[in-house]
Order: sequence, then structure tokens, then C-alpha cells
Amino acid sequence: MFPDLVNLGPVGIKTYGACMALGFILCWKIIEKISGRKDLGDLLIYLMVSGVVGSRIAYVIEHWSREFAANPAEIIRVDKGGLVFYGGLILSIVVFFLWCKIKKMRPLELANLLAAVIPLGHACGRIGCFFYGCCWGKISDSPLAVSFPRLSPAWYDQVAKGQIESSALSSLPVLPTQLFESAALLALFAVLISVYLKYRRYTAGLYLIGYAAIRFGMEFLRGDPRASVAVFSIGQTISIAMAVLGVLFVVCERKGSK
Repeated sequence: MFPDLVNLGPVGIKTYGACMALGFILCWKIIEKISGRKDLGDLLIYLMVSGVVGSRIAYVIEHWSREFAANPAEIIRVDKGGLVFYGGLILSIVVFFLWCKIKKMRPLELANLLAAVIPLGHACGRIGCFFYGCCWGKISDSPLAVSFPRLSPAWYDQVAKGQIESSALSSLPVLPTQLFESAALLALFAVLISVYLKYRRYTAGLYLIGYAAIRFGMEFLRGDPRASVAVFSIGQTISIAMAVLGVLFVVCERKGSK
């Protein structure tokens, strides 16, 4: 756990934010390289901002009673608490379609370009999650398990559940689901960028299907508190809807190419 990349008292840079910024820059440069377009800077900035705002809104909704009901002022403290990726993705999609409508651009063609690189930026963000300590996995005796230090989110959660004493110097070993997901996202990026360079289509649908599968499976390994919908977590529920939408995208593109 390494939450502060630079800490100079009142001035500092969070490792989480630095990882997100790195992911954004990498995606931006790759998009410019493979598309030859230099006019998408404004859109990418809008998507980055809406991604952060949407992720924070989703986190606040999911953790309202636990973290924010007693202290709503904490909502704007992004350095405290966390972000939920699906919230950011949903708001970014809304902003994306509004931008395409205003600019009179074909959304699916542009979506295929963006979807090919999104997993790379997301993978960087998950590394940031690991450094911050959020989105941790279940308690495990696996050789891959890690212990987060005192005052980390996992430590606080385990103290609250009575799993460790408040005097403990670290959490119990947990699965590093952040790194598992980052590795899976890098693999998805490799697949999608290859598909896009060959076909220039299908990647929007394949991204939705691929990430839905990754997130659905990863939720079984997560140990942090999350809301549920019936027998599934809210992340798994959204994953199912996301996968269905992805299949529809691929089918529509295949029909359109015949």
C-alpha cells in the first residue's frame, strides 16, 4: 500500500490519481496513433471528468449508510473512500452519446476506437486501487495474498467486523483482486487492440462482453462491502446487462457488414 506518491504537507500527489492520469495519457496517445486523429482531445477530457464524477456518485450511493449518511460533507472528498468503475462508465457513455449528437458523428464507429484502449487505462486505475488499498479481496491463505497496513481500508473493515484487534499492525492476508483485475484488463486490451487494427469494428461489443465476464468473476473474490441485488452483487447485476448489450452490438455490426 502506497497511497501518497508525493507528500509535502498540504501539497501532495495521490498514487491513485497518478495512475489514473497515466492511464488517461496512454489511452489518449494510443488513440491518436492508431486513428491519426488529433481532434478528440476535448471528448477524452469530458469522458475522464465524467468517469471520475460518475464513479464517485456510484460509490456514494452504494456506501451511503455506511460512510456518508452521518457526514455528507465527505462526499466531495475523493481522497477518502473510493470510486466505482461502473458508475463512471455509465455516465461516460451518456456524455459520449451527447457529444456525438452535438458533433453529428457516428457513435458506434467512434465507440469501437475508444473501447479498444479503455481496458489499458482501467488497468492502470486498478493498480492505483492496490496502492490505495481499496477494492481488496477475500481473506485467504493463498501465497498470492497480501496484508495491508494499519489504517488501510481492509484493516478498518476487519476491525469493524471483529476479525482483528484495533491494535493489529496489519490486516489479515487478502487476495489482491486489484492486481488480478489489472492483469485481466491488460489481456483484454491486447485482444481488443488486435481486433480493432484488423477489422475496425466489433470492439465496442467485445469490450462490453469481455469486461462483464472479468468483473462478474472477480466479484466472487472481492472482500470489500458491496451492495447486492438478489443473489448477485450490484457489480454482477450490471455485468449481466452489459454482456447482453455487448452481444447486441456485435450482432448488429455483423448484420451491417453483410
